Amino acid sequence: MQNRIVFGMASLCLGVLVFSLQDPLIKAVSSTYPVTEVMAIRSIVALPILLVLVHADVGVSAIFSKRFRMLTMRAFILFTSYTVYYLAIAALPLADAVALYFMAPLFIMALAGPYLGERVAWQTLVTVMVGMLGVLVMLRPGAGLFDWAALLSLASAVLYGFSQLMARKIGDTESSTVMAFYQNGVYLLGAAAVAGLFWLAGIAHATHPSLEFLVRPWIWPTPIDLLTMAACGLVASAGMILLSQAYRLAPANSVATFEYTGIIWSPLWGFLFFAEVPRSTTVVGAALIIGAGLFALHASRRRSSGPAIAATCDPA
Repeated sequence: MQNRIVFGMASLCLGVLVFSLQDPLIKAVSSTYPVTEVMAIRSIVALPILLVLVHADVGVSAIFSKRFRMLTMRAFILFTSYTVYYLAIAALPLADAVALYFMAPLFIMALAGPYLGERVAWQTLVTVMVGMLGVLVMLRPGAGLFDWAALLSLASAVLYGFSQLMARKIGDTESSTVMAFYQNGVYLLGAAAVAGLFWLAGIAHATHPSLEFLVRPWIWPTPIDLLTMAACGLVASAGMILLSQAYRLAPANSVATFEYTGIIWSPLWGFLFFAEVPRSTTVVGAALIIGAGLFALHASRRRSSGPAIAATCDPA
């Protein structure tokens, strides 16, 4: 049993590392291609991989679920969440975007009361306030350096948190692979629809990097850029396998804390690939957010094992 737990922890840490590779890949093409094209290519590559995973897990027939409306709604929320997150990393240093995104576990815990009817302990409310203090330290309001793209990262965290609460409602009948398949399908269709709307409206340029990443028209990618975008699909699929393996082998409460290892990698990729050096306020703010999240997880473990899902916040 102990070996399974250790292997589960290792799988989760590796999965978080693999998922983090999406951020520099997407940021690398964000100045040339639109986010919709990146998501479409990623989804096309991931589609056959996810079909194989669904078949191996629960059978392809499980895709035709009676709860397809809920699955589709959740997938649409995730599509919006990841789209605005990718728009954020086009304008922000990776360390800032990811640290702000890690407010998601705290949002999940705060929303669990009104959405799921769960009792919200005072410790949770305190940790949310501490996390928001960390956000304020990072954003430095009044310093003249605020970029509204930071709000995109926070919005992404809120939407992701709500999608995880929806997962808790449908997780009794739907597998993680089926949910991932729906997500991928909506990503593909949503990306094509958004790109089509901007094309029909004749909107092709914007001044802010995030908006430019959204409205820029599709162009035929170079072989290197095509491989970069396609690699996102492979990364997402591999990351999902590793995370699923982690939670299959070990109790969620034993491995959930290791989700926060993700905060290690993004500043590293930002420094190595984009020469981004995290500001002192970024480090302090991230420490407050992560510290609040870890405290909330510890408190939730002492009350029950249910809220552990709140720690999961890796962009898929």
